[in-house]
Amino acid sequence: MNIAELDAIDFHVHVEQDAHGHFALDRELLDASARYFKADQDRTPTVEAIAAHYRERRTAAVVFTVDATTALGHPALSSEEIADAAAAHADVLIPFGSVDPHDAGAVRRIRSLVRDHGVRGFKFHPSLQAFEPDDRAHYPLYEAIAEAGVPALFHTGQTGIGAGLPGGRGIKLRYSDPMLLDDVAADFPELTVVLAHPSVPWQDAAISMATHKANVHIDLSGWSPKYFPPQLVRAVGGLLRHKVLFGSDYPVLTPDRWRADFDALDVKPEVRPLVLKENAVRLLGLGGPR
Repeated sequence: MNIAELDAIDFHVHVEQDAHGHFALDRELLDASARYFKADQDRTPTVEAIAAHYRERRTAAVVFTVDATTALGHPALSSEEIADAAAAHADVLIPFGSVDPHDAGAVRRIRSLVRDHGVRGFKFHPSLQAFEPDDRAHYPLYEAIAEAGVPALFHTGQTGIGAGLPGGRGIKLRYSDPMLLDDVAADFPELTVVLAHPSVPWQDAAISMATHKANVHIDLSGWSPKYFPPQLVRAVGGLLRHKVLFGSDYPVLTPDRWRADFDALDVKPEVRPLVLKENAVRLLGLGGPR
């Protein structure tokens, strides 16, 4: 990957379909998410389609799935296959892995994904995976990720998955309260924790955590910047300018729309390259040691 040739790094891109035609979610959840986000583009692009989309835009993409096999009863896409497929597009794709927190072999799999498949981080979705991230039963996961020296990206706040369905299909929002990650960040200071999305309704908590702890960052995916809470806009242009990351949440929100709306945001010109690229380069160690 030639960093100098890239205009941006999108820190949050979902792989929703594999090369075998399998989907990351069942049809009911896919349709509910599409209605929530009013998505009108392809909702299930493959790794190859994602690579082509981002190459056209001179943008790199952090790609991943979410392994919620136990909680959803739906087979997850293979993080190993995603990482191996991404390796063929290393000019624009940066693979993250995902493990089921309820799987007894998750720690072993984390180590294998880093060692044998070159993943550069891990994605968790506490609400979708139905786990409390501050439960010490999950601490071995964080120990393994910290030992590997790669970041852990956690969904926080509201989710469109299950939105509008009876009981939200049993998906519990409280698991995605960012304050459940405060203990994790405190107990693993060597672990880079990234809070995904504006953490509504807990936005102030996320800003406080990222301000308080050097190892906590925020990605700005899942919301058009024109809808960012005012306190988040102030933090992006001020205290957290070195700790926030461009992310779209593609395919439900396109990088084109996100960047067009970010261009209209009241942020100083010198902050924009930090958010769009430079913070991610440093966090991922793409320009040398983090």
